[in-house]
Amino acid sequence: MMNFHGIPSRTGPLLALILAIGGPAPSHAQSETGVVRGKVLDATANVGVAGAQVFLTGTTIGTLTGAEGGYSLSRVPPGEQIVTVRLTGYREAAKSVTVAAGATVTVDFTVEQTALRWQDLTATGVAGETPHVQHFYAVERAARGLAATSAMLAYPDHSTESYARIEDNDFRLVSASPLSTFSIDVDRASYANVRRFIQSGTKPPVDAVRIEEMINYFPYEWDVEEGDHPFQLLTEVWDAPWQPEHRLVRVGLRAPAVETEHLPPSNLVFLLDVSGSMNWPDKLPLLKKAFALLVDQLRPQDRVAIVVYAGAAGLVLPSTPGNRRGKILEAVERLEAGGSTAGGAGIALAYDVARKHFMEGGNNRVILATDGDFNVGASSDGEMVRLIEEERDSGIFLTVLGFGTGNLKDSKMEQIADHGNGNFHYVDGLLEARKVLVEEIGGTLFTVAKDVKLQVEFNPARAAAYRLIGYENRLLADEDFNDDTRDAGELGAGHTVTALYEVVPAGLPVPRGVDPLRYESTAGPQSAVETAPGAFEDELLYVKVRYKDPGGSESRLLAHAVADRSRSPSRSFRFAAAVAGFGMLLRDSPHAGRFTPDDVISLAEGGRGDDPRGYRGEFIRLVEAARDLDLLGTAAEEGDQR
Repeated sequence: MMNFHGIPSRTGPLLALILAIGGPAPSHAQSETGVVRGKVLDATANVGVAGAQVFLTGTTIGTLTGAEGGYSLSRVPPGEQIVTVRLTGYREAAKSVTVAAGATVTVDFTVEQTALRWQDLTATGVAGETPHVQHFYAVERAARGLAATSAMLAYPDHSTESYARIEDNDFRLVSASPLSTFSIDVDRASYANVRRFIQSGTKPPVDAVRIEEMINYFPYEWDVEEGDHPFQLLTEVWDAPWQPEHRLVRVGLRAPAVETEHLPPSNLVFLLDVSGSMNWPDKLPLLKKAFALLVDQLRPQDRVAIVVYAGAAGLVLPSTPGNRRGKILEAVERLEAGGSTAGGAGIALAYDVARKHFMEGGNNRVILATDGDFNVGASSDGEMVRLIEEERDSGIFLTVLGFGTGNLKDSKMEQIADHGNGNFHYVDGLLEARKVLVEEIGGTLFTVAKDVKLQVEFNPARAAAYRLIGYENRLLADEDFNDDTRDAGELGAGHTVTALYEVVPAGLPVPRGVDPLRYESTAGPQSAVETAPGAFEDELLYVKVRYKDPGGSESRLLAHAVADRSRSPSRSFRFAAAVAGFGMLLRDSPHAGRFTPDDVISLAEGGRGDDPRGYRGEFIRLVEAARDLDLLGTAAEEGDQR
């Protein structure tokens, strides 16, 4: 059976799907398959065509052309293949190509414009309606028509993607600001989104690059023993690779993984966007395959309900035991896209369903899957945040899964997750779905600590200035650290969180520093005790962590002093530093200095380690691609001239 876009809805075993669709690959896959790449040009204007579907006929391998019309299909099986290009408003084109293992073949297309037909633009409803969905689709059919048309015509315009503005953290003087306070961030969306841009031959927007999410995308080795807290704290000190006279400090948290069979029972509500903007191969069709992976992990004690929304919201599957997989999958598979996007109504209904089936001591969670393009009812960032905050204290957590290209509302989805006791992931392929919903299911769905905040105090005898790398939209006021009413990030089972500080040692000049204060006090204004001279002279900084148990309201404290001793870094520290350096290059950060892509690659190779899933190897290939495509910024260009 073929889906809306001509790509088979089921082809071959699950393993073949996993190897075929985007995301990190096993290390041997590249040598066993080939690559097809090229460009799609408008026959009249001779310019690149953005947003066109390019896929191999008879397979699940497909992509969309980038802003300049370029495309790349990886993991292509050797042999004769048919490459097809399809876009509403253009005549479909197809070419036959022979692919060899380990080789790259270039196939360019010139496509001709055609007249649009109304039947090409309208989306269909869900087949096999049940009493649970009759009212929803009666309302929904009235909301379709031109809404579906406009959504499909607007999709190729990549300018409709939105990202929250980020200003890089600058150096702060220890004499003026000895405390650095922030909320943890376990989101991983930015790295997968950055990967999507680079793989399409396009430099990601600067604000799409959140360095802390790139760093935290990767699992890290851990040799700290478990203690009395639900997570462990680790610190390391090294010389900053991009500025060797500075220190680089790693502060890490890790919650032990919990096997799926030992997780508490789950009360899940799938909140699925089926609006017209989801009618693309990398949206609703991919969403269905992703949730099929999650359904396979469910147990009899788990329960799932499904709420969908487009022009209105409706319940299409009441809360159902997890071992009724066939019934759950049937409800997901029936879904088709069309209409406008009443995301606010969907969120309200999903939380209402979750409350009705609340499990004391269980994992109560709404899983929202969308491109974030809300346009009916409550839709602004502020309205959506307020709606989520009203639900936050109900004991129901939130996971947000972003899908698609072109109209991705990253800023809205990130804020919804941040304010809803949640986490945010971007799913660019089935391998990423498997990572989030199978390999890391404990961290994605089961919270072990909430409202996790860090506060780092720097010793002015050892540090002149510091800057936190990333976490720009997670900064807190210093007094928020002890305020248990202040919301902060959640830590899931198996999650690791890494924060990096670049520290200017005492006595060295501070980049973009200010003049010394005339009236600076030798004792802080809130100093409560006299400190003996030299009592802390070996300490560079002092780390404090506050958190609450998932159902708690009072925080607990964990603290650790860090000595000013630079030592040989662990492989995990090396790799995290490489990812941070790459992020700085993508953001054109002046703090990257003369650091180059080759420096990033060398550092990452030194921290690659065993890499059983191939994630670190994929990162290295991604940096190489960005270098070879000349996608990196001015800092790298200046470094190449040294």
